Amino acid sequence: MPDLILPLAIVVIAIVLYFFFRRALFIVPQSQAVVIERLGKFSRVSYSGLNILIPGLESQRRIHYRVTQYDQEGHEVGTQLRATPWIDMREKILDFPSQSVITKDNVVMSIDAVLYYRINDPVKVVYEVANFAEAIEKLTQTTLRNVVGELTLDETLASREVINARLRDTLDEVAERWGVQVTRVELQDISPPGDIRETMELQMTAERKKRAAILTAEGEKQAVILQAEGVAQAQVREAEGRAEARLKIVQAEAEALERVQQALGGDRAAGYLVAMKYLESLEKIADGQATKVFLPFEASGVLGSLGSMREIWSEAGKQGEE
Repeated sequence: MPDLILPLAIVVIAIVLYFFFRRALFIVPQSQAVVIERLGKFSRVSYSGLNILIPGLESQRRIHYRVTQYDQEGHEVGTQLRATPWIDMREKILDFPSQSVITKDNVVMSIDAVLYYRINDPVKVVYEVANFAEAIEKLTQTTLRNVVGELTLDETLASREVINARLRDTLDEVAERWGVQVTRVELQDISPPGDIRETMELQMTAERKKRAAILTAEGEKQAVILQAEGVAQAQVREAEGRAEARLKIVQAEAEALERVQQALGGDRAAGYLVAMKYLESLEKIADGQATKVFLPFEASGVLGSLGSMREIWSEAGKQGEE
């Protein structure tokens, strides 16, 4: 019998040591932390790696997390609150269900928000707030109602980035006391009531039609202006062409008159020009449909001068031969 006591004692001691070290030794994963309490009071924080606590005197303090459950298709099916000693130090996402808010102009709408946060101080998140998961959710909901309540419907729909920034600043200021840093807040969906959506769609359609009508009118106006400018430019160019042609004709006539004067002299040159103009007018008079043509009385004097034209040209030819 005494021979059995020693082996039995060794076995009992081994079992006790096994359970002792099994409870005393624990490994904390990377980016995790555990708050250790000794006799109900805070003792220390155990970070990643192998850690030891005294069974019976020390214990791990648990923290509550809000866990969202999804089905195989990725749809949310529910949420649960779980208690765990592992405090995750990584950035996490807290997705809230859609909630009703009232704008400044008394429009009730549904807003779906998502919160990104990170735990910086495990001690504060355990001892400064009773239920961290519920506290951060309620804080986000109340802050969202306060921010949207200061904006009208149009401002809410058009100022998503402003709302996100105000939510982040307000939440981060309050959550800092809990050892939590709010990194980002995003509004996933803003859903006005059905009648408001219909009114907005009608307003948007009317606005598009208005812009289209304005653009069409502007285009027609611009086309008329360009057409008028084109016509004006064409008239100006035509007038310039006529003026230039008349100028060339006058220059040619002046040059011809100068040559006639040089060749015939002043008096004979004047008679020659008068006769030529008269012959041109006779050509126009004879171009009509009348069978009889009446010449003015003074025409006999002018035609009489035509007889001397032959002499003028004869003298001009002789002078040229000399």
